[in-house]
Amino acid sequence: MSAPRPVRPLDRPVQGTVRVPGSKSATARLLVAAALADGTSRMDGALVSDDTLRMVDGLRRLGVPVDLEERAQRMTVHGSPGAVATVPATLDVGLAGTVARFLTPVAALGTAPVVVDGTPRMRERPMADLVEALVALGARVEPLGAPGHLPLRVQGPLTGGAVSVPGNTSSQFLSGLLLAAPAMPAGLQVTVTTQLVSRPYVAMTLGTMAAFGVEVHADGTGRFTVEPGQRYRPLQTVVEPDASAASYFFAAAAITGSRLRVAGVQRASSQGDVGFVDLLAAMGATVTEHADGIEVDGPERLSGVEASMADLSDVAQTLAVVAPFADGPTRIDGIGFIRGKETDRIGMTVRELRRCGVDAEETSDGMVVRPSAPHGAVVDTAGDHRMAMSFGVLGLRVPGVVIDDPDVTAKTFPGFFDALDALGSLPARGPRR
Repeated sequence: MSAPRPVRPLDRPVQGTVRVPGSKSATARLLVAAALADGTSRMDGALVSDDTLRMVDGLRRLGVPVDLEERAQRMTVHGSPGAVATVPATLDVGLAGTVARFLTPVAALGTAPVVVDGTPRMRERPMADLVEALVALGARVEPLGAPGHLPLRVQGPLTGGAVSVPGNTSSQFLSGLLLAAPAMPAGLQVTVTTQLVSRPYVAMTLGTMAAFGVEVHADGTGRFTVEPGQRYRPLQTVVEPDASAASYFFAAAAITGSRLRVAGVQRASSQGDVGFVDLLAAMGATVTEHADGIEVDGPERLSGVEASMADLSDVAQTLAVVAPFADGPTRIDGIGFIRGKETDRIGMTVRELRRCGVDAEETSDGMVVRPSAPHGAVVDTAGDHRMAMSFGVLGLRVPGVVIDDPDVTAKTFPGFFDALDALGSLPARGPRR
């Protein structure tokens, strides 16, 4: 655990442009598709963080060469279909659910046994739906701990075919299967048997696969088909900025009356979390899209909203720290599944809001946050990067907020608190438009 870090409040509203790292979700998908492509792919602007470095390390251990230029934020992947998991390997995914759920199907493509493991918290997170699907598709999967959880020993090859998977725990199970599908001799047909959460992430998966030359047919009833014989083609691309990371600066503008633009973020993004700005607009912020990014202009008064966030759950905590400053309650629902993330993101967010003097309560699938006068406190991040970043934003408005373990942000946004501190060096905002 790193040393606690006090957050420096803004002493005035500011204006300026902020830059955030590349999209974690896009980087992860691009890495997997590139690993299974026949040739060399390059990604500029890729996110270099703990999560993506674990993906890179895992691919290397599975036999895929990956060149990393950290300063240039460039990743070059030397893909080769059929060269995955030809020798025994052990993968440490840390606390990265995306890595666990994407690399386990990739590992199952090969003939060598591969052990997939992670942190104690990652061992608690669900994997059973994915395990059942992989077994149905021809893999051997042996639990080395509690059934349906890491650690797992996986051995292929996956032959492919038809399989069903629930979609109400995580969309990552579906995405992981689809990304591996072009390497399955029989192709893949996946039927989602429940409501699908985080649908924009599945759309991102389909878009990534299309960019690499693989078509996925989605019939609109929950059935996704990858016909056999398709192969990924190598690709050179630029990774768009991370919309989840951008949400913290949009939220900062909203609660401090600042005017902040996040460079490179556009409404046409493949990332569902860009929809966070629409929630801020509904609360009274002015949102403007420019050629070089999206700008949020914080209002004099915020209004409470009712928000169903099943499709943008990663920014639910961000909205929760904006909500105390509204003039009415904010209800967030549709996110019951985030209790199984890095921490129980509903329970922990409500607990830490209350620690800061906020009137908040849990519901069965979300939370209610009421108008409050927050005060400072030492915030328990529970090892969750999004807890640290969300409450860091709260500290821009509320003196005395201390983040107990700021380095957890290295999971997806190294240097986050330096970027937050840098807001204080921006010019004072001009008159309201």
